[in-house]
Amino acid sequence: MTTIGSLQRLSATSLSKLILAEQASTAAAAAGTENSRSTLAIIDVRDDDYIGGHIKGSQNVPSHKLDAMLPTLVRQLQDKETVVFHCALSQQRGPSAALRYIRERDRLMPKEVETKLAATVEEAVGADGEGEVKKKQREEEEKKKPVDQKVFVLDRGFVGWQEAFGLDERLTEGYSKELWRDGYWM
Repeated sequence: MTTIGSLQRLSATSLSKLILAEQASTAAAAAGTENSRSTLAIIDVRDDDYIGGHIKGSQNVPSHKLDAMLPTLVRQLQDKETVVFHCALSQQRGPSAALRYIRERDRLMPKEVETKLAATVEEAVGADGEGEVKKKQREEEEKKKPVDQKVFVLDRGFVGWQEAFGLDERLTEGYSKELWRDGYWM
């Protein structure tokens, strides 16, 4: 069972590499050189302190609304391979949100039972070619199944992020250098 102490941390540098790789993949898909689907989600659980900037592409789900949003969030993120939670410092709200998300995901999406193999050749292939249809249906169902996720907490939260990447417009949006000049104020 996952606990606050066993949650994995992700450094700002590691997260920046994931974001840049995702951006490159999206650009390649737009150019038509490869297929792309977003595999990364960043959830910012800051409340009133959600000012002064945010990680590009992140979703703000204030911690005081998280419990009500969890079932929806689990469904929205079911196809993401990596989910990163953070708050200002990632000491309380970020880790707590990640843990609650993991537990809600486990509750709503228990491990899938292995796909049963066809008992006969006819069932697999189908006497009238129906086997191909069944195969396509199974493939569609597989796409809908939740993927194995890695859930992380951003080490040092947005405070640490903005120190490293606040001025990098590829990675940070709405950054206000003046607000961060004297450090974290909350």
